[in-house]
Amino acid sequence: MDTIIENCKLINKIGNFYVGIKNGKIAKISKIPFEGGKKIDINGKLLLPGFIDPHVHFRDPGLTQKEDFKTGSESAANGGFTTVIDMPNTIPKTNTYKALKEKIAIADKKSIVNYELQAGWNTLEEMEKMISLNPISFKIFMDLENDETLEGIFKDLGTLKKTTSYNGLVAVHCENKAIIKKEISRLKQKEENIPIDYSYARPAKAEDESVKQAIELASANNLNLHICHLSSKKSLNLAKSNNVSYEFTPHHLLLDNSTYNTYGTMIKTNPPLREAKDKINISDIDENTIIGTDHAPHTLEDKNQGVWSSSPGIPGLETVVSLLLTQVNKGNLDLKLIPKILSKNAAKVYNLKNKGSISIGKDADFTVIDLKKEGKFNIENFKTKAKYSPFDGQEYTGEAVMTIKKGKTIMNKL
Repeated sequence: MDTIIENCKLINKIGNFYVGIKNGKIAKISKIPFEGGKKIDINGKLLLPGFIDPHVHFRDPGLTQKEDFKTGSESAANGGFTTVIDMPNTIPKTNTYKALKEKIAIADKKSIVNYELQAGWNTLEEMEKMISLNPISFKIFMDLENDETLEGIFKDLGTLKKTTSYNGLVAVHCENKAIIKKEISRLKQKEENIPIDYSYARPAKAEDESVKQAIELASANNLNLHICHLSSKKSLNLAKSNNVSYEFTPHHLLLDNSTYNTYGTMIKTNPPLREAKDKINISDIDENTIIGTDHAPHTLEDKNQGVWSSSPGIPGLETVVSLLLTQVNKGNLDLKLIPKILSKNAAKVYNLKNKGSISIGKDADFTVIDLKKEGKFNIENFKTKAKYSPFDGQEYTGEAVMTIKKGKTIMNKL
């Protein structure tokens, strides 16, 4: 063995366990202590499969004043994540073979966590080239495209699935462009706009209509659909009834649009925080849920440009685990769901075969949890470049205290 993690608690298991690691893989799991290699004693803390965030924006290349792969991956490790999936809306967009290859080189050099990259759509010929670099899926921002363009994109992806090794997985940002345009035009007629107006400019109806359209287009082209940052209860019901995977963000789960009245444009995101009557809640988390932070850092200057010009997005990697564990401690969330919603389910949807569970032969990626550790979020202690959060100063119970990637400790608060 290279390393032995001692005195582990495992979910659904009684007693302490010892986990042996060899060549970055899980080689042995035993209730009886054994010898060999470096020892990490976690003193009865919970050992969980390394957490996976399927939705981050590390802004690298082109927007590195907001975040880069070094600070972003350090933020991930600090929050308890061993794997992230980065989005393609950088400068240049990650929608060409050249741009994808260059981003891989950047991430290889800078990232301290495992990473996967989503690709943006392009011509069929260009997407065929990108497939050779193994993007984990294609991402479509439906709020940026009209219906005719969307039909063409989905059709091309269907063709790509038939003619290449592409597995047909497409991740979508679901908001209807026409509805948003109409509502913004209406709201701008007001004498003065206030931050909460942004939530009405991109109403739940825009998401619901877009989810319905995405389901129809994916089905027509034999594609596997994954809905990013789902925020509307009606959209959730549509996803469930059509057996479509989806992810929730912590901010959509825990906040509603009244938060704009406290935090102003700092809390601006796409899709926006919903009215209480339309939103998803902690009680909507179940066995199939995936949590994705949509970690979308900006500078404070970017966030203070008024209702319409401020950049949408907030950081989430260093708050989400403690926010969810606090809900566990309050009795609002079953502890047994934590490894599923933060690891297993994302590994399944994104076909990360060596991740998502603690079993022999899997990657030795782990998140160690202290379920009773109390604290208060302090943005000054975060690794992200984004120095703002609606959760800054909030007290929590439960924290990720160690992150281990392929047997190597990359964060330790024990």
